[in-house]
Amino acid sequence: MITIEQTDNLVNAAAIGEFTLADFKEFEEQSLYKLKSSGELNLLFDLRAMLGYSIDVVWEDIKFFKREHEHDFSKIAIVTDNQWLTWQAWLSRTFLDADICAFTDYEEAKAWVQE
Repeated sequence: MITIEQTDNLVNAAAIGEFTLADFKEFEEQSLYKLKSSGELNLLFDLRAMLGYSIDVVWEDIKFFKREHEHDFSKIAIVTDNQWLTWQAWLSRTFLDADICAFTDYEEAKAWVQE
């Protein structure tokens, strides 16, 4: 399941439980709508309650961020306690123009992404 809130140039998404391809598609749809109306976006992903994700989500992530929209995002904040997800965020910096930072504290991440 995913929850998504949009304000100004920020898409704030939280994955809860299993993060599915349908969830990622919903995120894509709302982000693309926001990109059309406000240009460059900032993203805040709260993954603390995510239990897992499927390989099709990984593939869709690669297509969306690293092949189609690598220049459309300014800042991406990822909130997680999982070291593997933190490492993935660090690795993503080589493929995207965005500033990407992983946090364990939600409020700290939100403040950084809104600066």
